[in-house]
Amino acid sequence: MKLKSIFTFLSCLLLVLFAHTQKYNSWKSLFDGKTLNGWKQIAGTAPYEVINGEIVGTAVVGKVNSFLVTDRSYKDFILELEARIEDSTINSGVQFRSAMDYKTGKVYGYQFEVEGSSRRWSGGIYDESRRMWLYPMTLNQSARKAFILEGYNKIRIECKGNIVRTWLNGVPASHLIDSATTPGFIALQVHNITKDSLAGKKIHWRNIRIKTTNIELTPFPNEIFIVNTLFNNVSEQEKKNGWKLLFDGKTNKGWRGAHKQTFPAQGWSIRNGELIVQSSEGKESTNGGDIVTIKKYKAFDLTFDFNLTPGANSGVKYFVTLKENNEGSAIGLEYQVLDDTLHPDAKMGRNGNRTMASLYDLIPAVKQTRFINQPGNWNRGRIVVYPNNHVEHYLNGIKVLEYQRGSAAFRELVEISKYKIWPGFGEADAGHILLQDHGNEVRFRSVKIREL
Repeated sequence: MKLKSIFTFLSCLLLVLFAHTQKYNSWKSLFDGKTLNGWKQIAGTAPYEVINGEIVGTAVVGKVNSFLVTDRSYKDFILELEARIEDSTINSGVQFRSAMDYKTGKVYGYQFEVEGSSRRWSGGIYDESRRMWLYPMTLNQSARKAFILEGYNKIRIECKGNIVRTWLNGVPASHLIDSATTPGFIALQVHNITKDSLAGKKIHWRNIRIKTTNIELTPFPNEIFIVNTLFNNVSEQEKKNGWKLLFDGKTNKGWRGAHKQTFPAQGWSIRNGELIVQSSEGKESTNGGDIVTIKKYKAFDLTFDFNLTPGANSGVKYFVTLKENNEGSAIGLEYQVLDDTLHPDAKMGRNGNRTMASLYDLIPAVKQTRFINQPGNWNRGRIVVYPNNHVEHYLNGIKVLEYQRGSAAFRELVEISKYKIWPGFGEADAGHILLQDHGNEVRFRSVKIREL
């Protein structure tokens, strides 16, 4: 081959390789480092300006949050940028797949949390003006130390279909599977402040770039908890991690009456993918009665959605053995499911240990009212029992209590509770999972478990 022909061949090859590389590494800058071209401000009054190659937002006293938004919408993408806050009391975030309700003037949609407070929830996913916290960082302790207060933090957000994953300074943070997949803008938030002493504090953003073609999701560690809001769904990743549905959304397969060989003929129904305990004027276990899993469990991670009617009472019990043969509801450790506002049980017991998400009659759930969805809305419960008998209760992703099953402290609590008459209460090696019939209508869905 002649030298000229070889040169021509190599040139063509380089062009092909360059085109291929550009196709699969097609990053686009969203900030030119000099102007706010491609961005516009909506909602609040916090000023945004370009200083030394950065976008800088300044906190002002106001009633609503401020947002600098892209003039384009994005659905599937990988977004990277760096952010820095000047004070630990300043709250910020990066909106994505977001929009504005022009009737109310509110921005809504996903937000990558950026904050310096002691709770350390940066990297979590908040649903602005909609469902609040979808992935609080209590679900991933390993990422809570990743945020840098005195320096820049590298943010990475990946969205593809119904999967959302986040990283903070290279540390895997949040893994969400959700139905809100509509395209939306990206926005830089300056949270409103109420104290004059915080006015003038700044948030800095730089190196903002996005990739919107040939999106390949980065693998996420199996041990990190996945929040899956799709009803009665176990994703492929969850299956690999060992998750299984306890309620398939269609049948009572896997369940029976607590003191029966079969599923109750009355008192329970399945409609619209929901397992419903029917009302019987608040009479405990007098209609259909409790239902239990056919299988027994030792160490496990259990999640379930529940929806209360006003004034309703129910519960999710675990380590239920049925050996007590008692009347009424079967005996077991109970995650309380209750309308704290209207049901009188919330004011009984000791120090609130009969309120929602508490270990019933033993340990109160420590929770804030704003993280409780009121009757008519869905809440998500979670019970984790580790192989070493350490137990945790969560409500809507936030840990509300923990204890050591079988410890001296646990036994002391049992001795001053209604359970003191049952020897070895709550210490069985294995037991059934139970959904309680307390005579009020309560709906359950997305009941699933992973054995540990």
